[in-house]
Amino acid sequence: MNLRMIGLTAAVVCGSLVPLVASADPAVAPDAVSADPVAGKSSGGSPESRRPKVSDRLSGDDPAALSSALPKSPSGMSAEAGSLSEFDRSDAAAWERSGTAARCGPEVVAPEGVEAQTCVMTRGDTVWARLYYRNATGEELRSVLTLMGPGGRTVELHCAPAAHDEPDTCETPRVPSSGPPGSAAAIAEFVGAGPVEEAPLLLRAGSERAPDSRG
Repeated sequence: MNLRMIGLTAAVVCGSLVPLVASADPAVAPDAVSADPVAGKSSGGSPESRRPKVSDRLSGDDPAALSSALPKSPSGMSAEAGSLSEFDRSDAAAWERSGTAARCGPEVVAPEGVEAQTCVMTRGDTVWARLYYRNATGEELRSVLTLMGPGGRTVELHCAPAAHDEPDTCETPRVPSSGPPGSAAAIAEFVGAGPVEEAPLLLRAGSERAPDSRG
């Protein structure tokens, strides 16, 4: 009798455990599936930086206000005679022969190793912006060159200064001039590597000179 009771009890216990094991497997799958959306939100759900992009700071700016905005530059940046002046003068004869006029701002040098000078170029009834630069930082940078005309009209070009210590140029497309002589202005900004929202502003160079500057 005791052996029969023990056998029946063991059969009942085993039978009750089978449904529990069977119901445990479906309970794991929903948790594993729902973990992926949560992980996606944690990786991509961080709020975007409110720092404006380089192009956002330039669009629609009044050229007349450019000279007053230029002093607000990265610390350590200075307007001085660097290594671009000789490179600049080499084009002067060609400009004169072609009837091209250039209005250039000061050459600007950043302590990180970037030099730049921005010019507004005119020939007949066309106008464009040209950037002279040298990138001695040892890494590829990003630059935005913007030509600003009357009425908030802008022409923007993204340049990619290579990581070499050689002078180079970058210029916007040529567009019809829509205002009196001197009404257009140009500005260039250089930023370092990394996401645009986090990349440091290394240098800003404009075509307008401060009222007390010479040349």
